[in-house]
Amino acid sequence: MANHTRRNFLKQTTLIGAAATALPNLLKAETPTAEKLKTDMVILFQGDSITDGNRTRDNDWNHVMGHGYACLLASRLWYDHPGRKFHFYNRGISGNKVTDLAARWQTDTLALKPDVLSILIGVNDVLACVNGDTNYSAENYETGYLALLKQTKEALPNIKFIICEPFILPGTRVNAQFDKWKEEVEKRQAIAKKLATEFDAVFVPFQQPFNDALSKAPVEYWIWDGVHPMPAGHELMARQWLKVAGKKVGLV
Repeated sequence: MANHTRRNFLKQTTLIGAAATALPNLLKAETPTAEKLKTDMVILFQGDSITDGNRTRDNDWNHVMGHGYACLLASRLWYDHPGRKFHFYNRGISGNKVTDLAARWQTDTLALKPDVLSILIGVNDVLACVNGDTNYSAENYETGYLALLKQTKEALPNIKFIICEPFILPGTRVNAQFDKWKEEVEKRQAIAKKLATEFDAVFVPFQQPFNDALSKAPVEYWIWDGVHPMPAGHELMARQWLKVAGKKVGLV
């Protein structure tokens, strides 16, 4: 009886020791180190004025990333990971719609050969639609957006897409027809999410975080005119983007 008990004790001790030895290796395998993550990645931000952020069109590194969420993200990731040698580009242009992106896609996207492409587009398409231009219906938004994603995937098969959700809050630019604005923005939010699923992209929701932020401060604290974020709004976007997309596209 004593020998049997002793054998069981030794067997259990051996199993526990083996598990203890294996556990750190398992944890290590599940948590990629900085050395294993890709270096020299090209990350491109595309979109309209929200992405543009009043960026310069030259090599002035004080302003080349603009003054919005794209700048906040690039600054943070450049600072936190100098060994990764990230290459960030901002090609947002104020006033752009999906059709404008298409017109400059070869030069401002494909030629840069991004590893990660983040797109936020839609608010100017809504503006045109609300103003009565039928060329900028939700259906045409989807058709144009889909074509851009297909073109990009064919040219850059290994690219990782980040599709950002268009958003809106009450404000001076939209209040006169807020219900119409909200309806059209919601259509494009659904389309963006659908396209993200179709292209295995990371979808970054912005509308709910902005809605939730209203419990902390008034709307004009986050978005001054219903469309363009205040500094705190851009910080909200940067945090949300990094939380949702950072690990999924291999940036952190």
